[in-house]
Amino acid sequence: MDQLPKRPANYVPLSPVGFLPRANAVYGDRLSVVYGRVRFTWSQTYQRCRRLASALLALGVRRGDVVSVLAPNVPAIYEMHFAVPMAGAVLNTINTRLDANAVATILRHSEAKLLFVDYEYARLAGDALQLLAAGAGLVPLVAVIDDLDAPTGVRLGELEYEGLVARGDPDADLPPLADEWDAVTLNYTSGTTSAPKGVVYSHRGAYLSTTSLLLQWGVGTEPVYLWTLPMFHCNGWTFTWGMAARGGVNVCIRDARPADIYRAIARHRVTHMCCAPVVFSILLEGGDATTKQPRQLEAPVHVLTGGAPPPAALLERVERIGFRVTHAYGLTEATGPALACEWRDQWDRLPLPERARLKARQGVSVLSLADADVKDADTMQSVPRDGKTVGEIVLRGSSVMKGYLNNPKANEEAFRGGWFLTGDVGVVHPDGYIEIKDRSKDVIISGGENICSKEVEEVLFRHPAVADAAVVAMPHPRWGETPCAFVVARDKAAHVSEDDVLAFCTKRMAKFMVPKKVVVLEALPRNGLGKVEKVKLRELARKLAPTVPAQKPKGKTTTTTTTVGGRRDEQPVAHVMAMSWSRL
Repeated sequence: MDQLPKRPANYVPLSPVGFLPRANAVYGDRLSVVYGRVRFTWSQTYQRCRRLASALLALGVRRGDVVSVLAPNVPAIYEMHFAVPMAGAVLNTINTRLDANAVATILRHSEAKLLFVDYEYARLAGDALQLLAAGAGLVPLVAVIDDLDAPTGVRLGELEYEGLVARGDPDADLPPLADEWDAVTLNYTSGTTSAPKGVVYSHRGAYLSTTSLLLQWGVGTEPVYLWTLPMFHCNGWTFTWGMAARGGVNVCIRDARPADIYRAIARHRVTHMCCAPVVFSILLEGGDATTKQPRQLEAPVHVLTGGAPPPAALLERVERIGFRVTHAYGLTEATGPALACEWRDQWDRLPLPERARLKARQGVSVLSLADADVKDADTMQSVPRDGKTVGEIVLRGSSVMKGYLNNPKANEEAFRGGWFLTGDVGVVHPDGYIEIKDRSKDVIISGGENICSKEVEEVLFRHPAVADAAVVAMPHPRWGETPCAFVVARDKAAHVSEDDVLAFCTKRMAKFMVPKKVVVLEALPRNGLGKVEKVKLRELARKLAPTVPAQKPKGKTTTTTTTVGGRRDEQPVAHVMAMSWSRL
């Protein structure tokens, strides 16, 4: 047996990029991308990606170089998921909700060689580049992505995306992938002024995660996938590559507003989508203008969802109007989904409220993981399967990240005893399904976006009149949960008001991170060791109402939507998969 070596015919490095040439060969004449009036087939997408890869090489991009992109769900960011690794480089998709300081921090830490910027974010990118230059950081080349459907002429530098595609050679020799352990993408768990964590995915991990999710979600051939989930979230939970593997149609929309979503579902006969639970609330509110009731879908849509754990009552409401939800749990470090609430046929006989309760659990390990468990963090022993004993959720498998970029300390803390420690607390039910009971104290999940409470606290501590501060999650009717800040004044003479603190935060962090409630206390509750007792603050926050109103999204509403697989019958089925994310 040992005399049978690996050969080019029987050993090829695993990579999700390989799904594209196969789509070209098998589904070449089928639609690949739909964006407004723009239509591409898989053959055209394949040619465009090869052209862009050639153009990147001509610009000096080489193996291991980071190519960043700041863009909404438009064809360009989709194409870059193939073209950038085709050139041997590493794709870094940046959260469009971040502020200039956070974007500059990511560009500096990743040492990006090239930055693609959607025209709508040219000012944000320009501000970030100025900050980068002022800090003596490496300033990348910049290329603007103009609108394909209605060009604007906006420019930031001399390079432009379509120009690069046009000048590329589709027949150029592209560097082969030598090692499946090579990096394919770089994603950041936080985009704040403090040191972010850059999560590195391997070609192997991305390939296995993609195929695992397609199989576990039951995605058949030729699905119609609506991009409501931002592609900057864990590379669209790997469905960027997954749609090529299945010969699907990628329906791209810039803004995930209710009207746009419902219109796209009806017009393109959408079968799958992904989103955070907050999107369900938005869809339920964006109902029929005449009846003021939620719209009833003509055909079911399968949805994969993730974010804060969705309430069972919310799942029940969205299922009544035609969305078929699959709930999962994931985090950036797991290349997206790590647990999925696999549905059992026997549960179909249960009443809808009971089905919704079961569906609200996070589930069992995805197929790309070797194992997922809940353990006592001190002893690393598994907790009993009683649905009551809490422990830390731990993961092990090939879809777990390579590690944090340039952060050995964080890597040592995250990997222990052959496991990756998520920092999230959960229980295991008697049937083996895991359910999150609490989250890492430092993470607040608001509308699918992860907010580190310590990072918000660092800003509060910079307020000249604040002596002490603590931030916890509080319930929010639209976003699931949002930051609630508790502050203590430096002295009696110091004036600290809620309005003042909110204004201070608004100028120093991304809008989604700004607390929605500020409470001034005489002192923070602390235990005998001097640690803030956040359990007491959470109990208090649960009884409070947000001061900052929940504004309905005007243009760019970032929604996290995930596709749930399902077989297409005579009438297309739209699938939605639900996910709870620890760190996105």
